[in-house]
Amino acid sequence: MDAQQQLSPLRVNSADQLDWDDRCDLLVVGFGGAGACAAIEAASRGLSVLALDRFAGGGATAISGGVVYAGGGTPYQRQAGYDDSHDAMFNYLRQEVGEAVSPRTLREFCEGSCEQLAWLERQGVAFESSVPPHKTSYPSDQFYLYYSGNEAVPAYAAIAKPAPRGHRTKGPGLSGASLFAPLKASALRLEARLRSQCEVRRLVIDANDRVVGVEAWHLPSGSRAARQHARLSRWATAIHMYAPAVADRLRARLRRIELTSTERQLIRADHAVLLSSGGFIFNREWVRQHAPRYLPGLPLGTTGCNGSGIALGQSAGGRVARIDKVSAWRFINPPLAWARGLIVNARGERYANEEIYGATLGHSMVEEQDGRAILILDRALVREALRQVGPGKVWAFQRLPVLLNLLFNARRSRNLADLAKRCGLPPDNLQRTVNTYSRAARGDIVDPFGKSQAMLADMDQGPWYALDLSFASRLFPCPVITLGGLKVCETSGQVLNHADQPIAGLYSAGRNAVGVASNLYVSGLSLADCIYSGRRAAAHVAEQLAAQTTRSGEQQCNV
Repeated sequence: MDAQQQLSPLRVNSADQLDWDDRCDLLVVGFGGAGACAAIEAASRGLSVLALDRFAGGGATAISGGVVYAGGGTPYQRQAGYDDSHDAMFNYLRQEVGEAVSPRTLREFCEGSCEQLAWLERQGVAFESSVPPHKTSYPSDQFYLYYSGNEAVPAYAAIAKPAPRGHRTKGPGLSGASLFAPLKASALRLEARLRSQCEVRRLVIDANDRVVGVEAWHLPSGSRAARQHARLSRWATAIHMYAPAVADRLRARLRRIELTSTERQLIRADHAVLLSSGGFIFNREWVRQHAPRYLPGLPLGTTGCNGSGIALGQSAGGRVARIDKVSAWRFINPPLAWARGLIVNARGERYANEEIYGATLGHSMVEEQDGRAILILDRALVREALRQVGPGKVWAFQRLPVLLNLLFNARRSRNLADLAKRCGLPPDNLQRTVNTYSRAARGDIVDPFGKSQAMLADMDQGPWYALDLSFASRLFPCPVITLGGLKVCETSGQVLNHADQPIAGLYSAGRNAVGVASNLYVSGLSLADCIYSGRRAAAHVAEQLAAQTTRSGEQQCNV
């Protein structure tokens, strides 16, 4: 759905006045990580669940790295020899999460982390304790537990004892599919129903402002239009990272099919509707309106990440928050040698510790430096980088940008002043920056940005290389995702209106809503929040239904 063209809700005096095509206790809109976990939780508590998905299900979860952020002493941390605690996890995440959620909610998230991992295992998700020998943005198939954020960076480690908390799902390649598949299977095994190629376009709201169902449009199963829709959807997702313009044209064809070949259905939700259809990075108008600095980035996600679920919540009176929060991923490790170099802005000055997590570096690059990032290396680091991205050592998606940039985006000079002029940088500033950096590497001074000594490199001897890795780089596109969404009650997951009151019958979870991952991104934190928030919402619906049943029974006894 084009979120900016969102229809007004269908308002009725009573749900009983409509001729419904289907009904359930909990209606899940968007069957990705959050939706699947909500379906499992609700179905396991005896609720009838129907999940609707515009495509085949999976969403951004299924194409992700499948990393779940967990700590506090998980079995895999202990097997790998790491001693972690809930306090250490909380103290670290507090630096990343900021004010996105309350300390109480973050504490609950941390203290339930081990149980959440065990819950995933009961659904059939597998993890492992192998740790890579060096910091990396995403480990190879040999390793499944790693430092997925800034935990080991000195400034963060001084506040919270570091431990690897990125639990990558065991599976070949990018592990998102290996995470989602058992979640989907578990939901279906518990008799939750899934209706794919079904788009929700309107909420149905009664005279008491309670959400009682949805108006959905679905492609007839087995039809030619449905087959073509499925094929175009797969192609758009598969080629987006390599040919985004072509993927956009495929999405336009998808939309035409949805607007001309679908059939209307009214589906009643006897107790709640859960919105879990992702963020809005593919809604370019919203990005332009709320976070224009991030428009040059490469949208990361699936076609469904267009804000449709957020717009549905707004149509019922829900308010949004942190909608300007977008994460830009400027990963420069691997190769580790790149992270040992130094990054400068348009003034030829360093502005960050280069060993920080890629999303932290990306935030500084976009928010503080107008998107500029120029990596300075010497010949030794270039040679080291080439060795580190050799065949079998890193993923192809990590190797290719390195090789392309070293071949076609590297300016080289034996003179720093000449290199600075070729890059449009003030020569004196660049010379001073490199001198200071080299002095810190030799131990003459403390690095001004607190970089680990092992990550520094003496770069006094040329030749030097400059790689423009700025936000708008064509050879090194910077992936971006949205972090904000509908404001929800942190106890229940209910969508809040502009008076901060819960909207009856309406919940939200995952990147559809504000949550633990709505400030600064850390690998695995978004998926962990999808699991946490999806289960939280479903549990609250089940508890409310149980309480209602108890009250009804008591009233009958009194009669």
